[in-house]
Amino acid sequence: MMELEAMMENCQAGKVYVTAFPDMRSFKRHTSDIAWETEVWIANMPDHLIHYNGGKFLGPYQTNS
Repeated sequence: MMELEAMMENCQAGKVYVTAFPDMRSFKRHTSDIAWETEVWIANMPDHLIHYNGGKFLGPYQTNS
């Protein structure tokens, strides 16, 4: 994620990180690698998001730079 932050260091918009998977089976294989305070989208369930903890739901977090 540090590489993405560096690429977008001049971006004024808030950032929301979303990890996408084709199906639940793929998601389950990678659950331990997903960062907190991010979202997960699964293609074969497109109407739903999985929120990984944090105080905000689907919105940018303020960084303490």
